Amino acid sequence: MNLKLQATILILMLTGWCHGQVLTQTLRGTVIDKVTHTPLPGAIVVITDTDPLQGTSTDVNGVFKITNVPVGKHSLKATLLGYTESYFENMVVNAGKESVITILLEEQIVQHQVVEVSGTREKNKPLNEMSLVSARTFSVEETQRFAAAVNDPARMAVSFAGVMSTDDGNNLISIRGNNPNGLLWRMEGAEIPNPNHFSTPGNTAGGGISILSSQLLSTSDFMTGAFPAEYNNALSGVFDLKLRKGNNEKRENTIQAGFLGIDLATEGPFKRGYAGSYLINYRYSTLSLIGKLGVNIGDATTNFQDLSFNAFLPTTKFGNISLFGFGGLSDQNFKAKKDSSEWQFDYNTFDWKFISNTGAVGLTHVFNINSSNYIKTTIVYGNTTKEYEANKLDLNYEPRFWYDENFVDTKITVGTSITSKFNSRSSLKSGINYQVMQFKQSQNSFQPITQQKQNDLSGDGNTSMIQSYAQFAYRANERATVVTGLSINHFGLNNETSVEPRASVKYDITERQSLSVGYGLHSQSHPLGVYFVKTNISNDTTYNKKLKMSKSHHLVLSYDIMLNRYLHIKPELYYQHLYDVPVGVSNTSTYSLLNMEYVVDAEALANKGIGKNTGMEITLEQYMHHNFYFLLAGSLYDSKYKTQDGKWYNTRFNTNYSLTGTCGYETKPKAKRGQRVFGINAKFVFRGGLNANPIDREASMAADETVYDLTRPFSVKQKDYFRIDTKFSMKRNRGSRTTTWSLDFQNTTNRKNVYGEYYEPKTNTFKTIYQTPLIPILSFKVDF
Repeated sequence: MNLKLQATILILMLTGWCHGQVLTQTLRGTVIDKVTHTPLPGAIVVITDTDPLQGTSTDVNGVFKITNVPVGKHSLKATLLGYTESYFENMVVNAGKESVITILLEEQIVQHQVVEVSGTREKNKPLNEMSLVSARTFSVEETQRFAAAVNDPARMAVSFAGVMSTDDGNNLISIRGNNPNGLLWRMEGAEIPNPNHFSTPGNTAGGGISILSSQLLSTSDFMTGAFPAEYNNALSGVFDLKLRKGNNEKRENTIQAGFLGIDLATEGPFKRGYAGSYLINYRYSTLSLIGKLGVNIGDATTNFQDLSFNAFLPTTKFGNISLFGFGGLSDQNFKAKKDSSEWQFDYNTFDWKFISNTGAVGLTHVFNINSSNYIKTTIVYGNTTKEYEANKLDLNYEPRFWYDENFVDTKITVGTSITSKFNSRSSLKSGINYQVMQFKQSQNSFQPITQQKQNDLSGDGNTSMIQSYAQFAYRANERATVVTGLSINHFGLNNETSVEPRASVKYDITERQSLSVGYGLHSQSHPLGVYFVKTNISNDTTYNKKLKMSKSHHLVLSYDIMLNRYLHIKPELYYQHLYDVPVGVSNTSTYSLLNMEYVVDAEALANKGIGKNTGMEITLEQYMHHNFYFLLAGSLYDSKYKTQDGKWYNTRFNTNYSLTGTCGYETKPKAKRGQRVFGINAKFVFRGGLNANPIDREASMAADETVYDLTRPFSVKQKDYFRIDTKFSMKRNRGSRTTTWSLDFQNTTNRKNVYGEYYEPKTNTFKTIYQTPLIPILSFKVDF
């Protein structure tokens, strides 16, 4: 055989091998006890959809590794004698990165019986085993897959029942008619500052876009009412975020670029043979680039950048230590044109600059005392700085002071908890958190009548909050679970103490049907600026310092049925009674803090208001099956408030009804080199319009600014809101990398949804403000 023929045969053999090669990756992780988080050696982990079956058992540290797993979606089952089987459906295995998961197994009550639970790990069953109602998990894949979610947990949550976006330009969400500020953000078990870019002083829960990168997040919990005793200082909902550990065996990277900027992530082991790892993500973006494509996102120059990280540092004798953190810098700038002929509107005459910076760094230490008890200690330092300055150009184009504000809030939280598992039936978790808050806040405005600068808000100093709790879970049998708890909060600014009982019961009628009921008394302090405004009653910022925390009773009844392994339906009824709500001190005032959304108003307040939210929700959800998923969420509700005038009014967020549909389909990849997965995802939202205060037109024209008729609060119902979002993606696994193209069309039909109305003095007309128009977001990501 001559050399040329040999070479030809070799090339044909290599070509055939390349095209027939099945791409594989490693699937590994840890199996732990659901309550004590101790590793479970000897557990069997099997991939149930490969032929032949692939599987292994966990070592003495509860660790398992399955190599040469074909790229694609897989079903996983974990079993251990004395524990209930656990199923994972649609585990995504990509070529670019190893798949690393943590599996939680629940101990059986009757050890000698073989109990097999069919079904999947349901999204409506949270990681926290003591959350029995109004709680579900959400995954990183959902923040990446859902249309218009753009890797943001808050935007993703709009797909869930009872959750509504209040402003397309922000990720503020109203839960069951509550003010968005009723939301609590937690990370690794500790409260964190509002983790969003472009947040404002009166907005403690949302902003323009999330600081948190999806590269760092792991599967986490989201709650919408009657949450357990460990969750304090919240009235409406909780994001309980968990962080992903970096790969501790090999270095992996991600690069993502698109219209929102560039995103870089790297992870890997600190050294060979050590179980510790690091994970770092940096993102830089300028939203102004989208404006250059012809998309109207405003005239201001808008920039942001953020850094987040998680370092896992296990020890052999002293437990596991994690160092985590995030930081975000964001700013907007606008310069008025020095040409009065181009001043069509009053806001064209202003130079302004807005800065919103937020960051937090935390340290956690987890120590397993024994197989039944572990203690977790967390320290978090957080800082938020917000600055705004506006100057108005006069006829000589000289800037004159108009308004400024400066808010600097620092919070240090030290918390510790101990979890004890007495037996297979009962467990107890108790803990205490101590927070020290330092603040410096001011707000000034120009008064046209006096032609002077006036201080509207000022305050500096420090205060504290002590939160203690205990919650006990008891499984009477394989069907019935009871959780009781008590939370005690003490707010140092006015020495108020709140004692709050919590309780919930879940009963599994059959293996596929369950009934749950939950109750909780909850309290929440107010944005710090509220306590220090200068009012017409007190000009020395002491009046509102006496305000007590707002409180509410939550009551929830829930029924859940799995129609099959992939499809479930869940109706839920709820009632929430709010009291001690700060409202205007006057008997004729209609002001309530339940409606405050962005700014701190200069109002004298008293805890004499109440509110109520009642409603019914229904969720019909199919988890990914045959490469298709959908989530249909409907809500009928009523949200009202009452002030000292004794009348009930609609809250701003009382839209009365909401229907959201989210769905997606992915093609099944072929088992050969160069796999491609095409995805199409869509979401529609239809709900009633937000409520607004009517404008007093005559008074507005006389004052040359917008003046509202506050005798009829929130009596103007905006037009119904309707929006469609779509997303197209193409993922390709090739060699040792995974590439993903995605194109997200937000507000695909470019519908003009009304946000509000204002008076324009330059033209002596009344203008309508619309929500965001069609925005295309293109991105490219590579994992390697």
